[in-house]
Amino acid sequence: MKRDLQMANLSKQQKLDEIKKQIVDDKITPELAKTATHMVFGDGNPDADVVFIGEAPGKNEDLQGLPFVGAAGKFLDEMLEMINLKRDDIYITNIVKYRPPNNRDPEPEEKKAFLPYLQSQLEIIQPKVVVTLGRHSMNCFLPDLQISQVHGQPKRVKLSLKEHTGDILEIVILPLFHPAAALYNGGLRQTLIDDFAAIPVILKKL
Repeated sequence: MKRDLQMANLSKQQKLDEIKKQIVDDKITPELAKTATHMVFGDGNPDADVVFIGEAPGKNEDLQGLPFVGAAGKFLDEMLEMINLKRDDIYITNIVKYRPPNNRDPEPEEKKAFLPYLQSQLEIIQPKVVVTLGRHSMNCFLPDLQISQVHGQPKRVKLSLKEHTGDILEIVILPLFHPAAALYNGGLRQTLIDDFAAIPVILKKL
């Protein structure tokens, strides 16, 4: 109870910092933590209407401690610019906060371990739209869908908030291909750019 009261008086950024600390205190995925240079918790505007969620940090992210700073991040920045947004306007994070060795895919139990903390991030930020980047991220919210079939199609979901039992956070999930996929597969580049254009349209409707 005391911790809840303390949390209530903090700013959004302070609350996010608190969750970051909690991940360390709770020793989440100690094996991953051991091989990582930095935890990559998230970055951007804690009051953002749009939150982007990737799957896990890569090499550059691990070295800098920031999400999406490599080639895929550069492409993401370009697409943000196309819809008149900057990094400062959005919040960006990953499901898994430590880099998996050799950039392997995150394991199901690693994603599961980080999910409550990701949900806490969303509870604090209260975005209108969550843009999932890649199938791992999408499957956390829309487990039964295939990204090749639903990319660019907004889905309304309800998340039950664990901090306030009974409260529901209604958000729109927009599943997109991961920007890294477009770097390997040129054909996806235009698809991603077209899907990205839906973001301002969805925000306007909301």
